[in-house]
Amino acid sequence: MQVIKTIAEMRAFRKGLSQVALVPTMGNLHAGHLSLIKAAQFESKHVIVSIFVNPIQFGPNEDFGSYPRTLLEDCEKLAELGVDAVFAPNAEEMYPKSTQSVRVVPSDIQNELCGASREGHFNGVATVVTKLFNIIQPDVAYFGEKDFQQLYLIREMVEELNMPIKIVAVPICRDNSGLALSSRNGYLSSEEKERAIELSQCLTQMKHTILDSNLDFRLIEAQAIQSLNNNGWVVDYISIRDQTSLAVADHNNGQLIILAAAKMGKTRLLDNLMV
Repeated sequence: MQVIKTIAEMRAFRKGLSQVALVPTMGNLHAGHLSLIKAAQFESKHVIVSIFVNPIQFGPNEDFGSYPRTLLEDCEKLAELGVDAVFAPNAEEMYPKSTQSVRVVPSDIQNELCGASREGHFNGVATVVTKLFNIIQPDVAYFGEKDFQQLYLIREMVEELNMPIKIVAVPICRDNSGLALSSRNGYLSSEEKERAIELSQCLTQMKHTILDSNLDFRLIEAQAIQSLNNNGWVVDYISIRDQTSLAVADHNNGQLIILAAAKMGKTRLLDNLMV
């Protein structure tokens, strides 16, 4: 396995390869990331994993400085899996002018859900993913369904900008309790980690209510938010949406997704559940 740190070296390595899959990550790899890589290996001849903590998708009061960086351990895991190459540039390599004046601006969905409280986040995501796509030129790229809004916006970007890349979604990977795996789970105390499952349990209860009752969706959302807030959470949003458009849903069309973001202590957790 090659560990590549410059764009020129990455382009030279990519040249001549066929059936190349990219798995973009910010590192601190866990079983969820590894499930993406295994899916890519099953379907593609060559797999490249990028590891880059992207500064332009973090807000001024977010955890860019403290985000876990574990490149050595990550590379050991990837070597064991037989990944072809790891692209691990630093910020100076990706943003040589120190700022990025040319940006990729997603559709207005970027300003809803996570984007409502993280201004510019998806602008930063779309820009860095576009840069990675341009550098590596994969035939296919793999993303997890846990970050469903991100997945939606990347699919939309690839389609509308005519990028010749297939986007593959991989289901959420959960631990034995049902907690969605995330690098930020490492911020949770042992007590908080035991309680974090309450978020996915709340979404499961909402799903049953949607399927078994005729309650108004806004009422179902409000009851879920109140329940979690009363139990010590700080809910950012819980929203019932159409899977295909991410539009706010007001009736059960069989293509729904419940999206949620909430803080347990200081840790912001994401989860979603398809209905």
